[in-house]
Amino acid sequence: MKILVTGTAGFIASALAKRLIARGDEVVGLDNINDYYDVRVKYGRLKSAGIKRKKIEYNSLVQSKKFKNYRFIKLNLEDRANLERLFKEEKFDKVCNLAAQAGVRYSIENPYTYIDSNIVGFINILECCRHNKIKALSYASTSSVYGLNESYPFSTSHSADHPMSLYAATKKSNELMAHTYSHLYDVPTTGLRFFTVYGPWGRPDLALFLFTKAILENKAINVFNYGDMQRDFTYIDDIVEGVVRVIDNPPAKNPKWDAKNPDSKNSSAPYKIYNIGNNNPVKLMDFIGAIEKKIGIVAKKNMMPLQAGDVPQTYADVSDLIEDLNYKPNTSIKKGIGEFVDWYREFFKV
Repeated sequence: MKILVTGTAGFIASALAKRLIARGDEVVGLDNINDYYDVRVKYGRLKSAGIKRKKIEYNSLVQSKKFKNYRFIKLNLEDRANLERLFKEEKFDKVCNLAAQAGVRYSIENPYTYIDSNIVGFINILECCRHNKIKALSYASTSSVYGLNESYPFSTSHSADHPMSLYAATKKSNELMAHTYSHLYDVPTTGLRFFTVYGPWGRPDLALFLFTKAILENKAINVFNYGDMQRDFTYIDDIVEGVVRVIDNPPAKNPKWDAKNPDSKNSSAPYKIYNIGNNNPVKLMDFIGAIEKKIGIVAKKNMMPLQAGDVPQTYADVSDLIEDLNYKPNTSIKKGIGEFVDWYREFFKV
């Protein structure tokens, strides 16, 4: 297949692109390479896929030096004209949209960035899919959509109508927008609610990266909600496996869907929502303990209250993933943290 993967300077999309390339798909990666976090990591991810920094120019396709079936383009999703041109010229079979402005806390301080990237950018993707006969669109949502919901584990059949951050609200909006296009134009769409993704090449704004960096630099780490938190930490390879299975299995219309008792996870349209999580929440203090054990240093800790927009617990119900795609993430925290710390030491030479 010929697949457009957006966000390929980012964490999940860069790993996904490599997986698709390795199995023989023709992949075009897209990213605007913004400076939300350390761009050294973003360019490092691109370099690992054979995309040289000095070759990158806005709205210009760059051929990978490592893979004949991979090209990259620097482009904003908000750039409607050039995005439309890219779709028209490349004639993609499928699209996986993982590009977005991420971060719960950052959305409180920079709301318009999220509207531009996650709402305007996403409608541009939907319109391009509609007008170019794309066979299927998969896209990143987030576990943050569950918001105030405290019914654990989180199920895609549960309400996700009470978000606690603008970031979560934009992702819930994406799900609603996607359903509209599935219903009106028969575009098969699948939303992926990711749960706390971690692993090599992970984002510098997330806990594992921040904790590892601080411990190695002999600095204190910030432990929110005084450590009384749980997260369904999900290893990057497990996430990618789930995404690949979704790409290969576009949703069909559910003939048994009941409009009088609607289930939010699917529809009479070709539409589906999946959780992709480890289905095994880990206490934050145990997570920190695993990092300390791998590095061999006990962290200094600043115990702090819960931050605005954060939730005390995430826990994914992945029964649909098992039933539909015969898949369940299963990488252990010990293995995942070990792989990340080894990557971090190698990349930053510490």
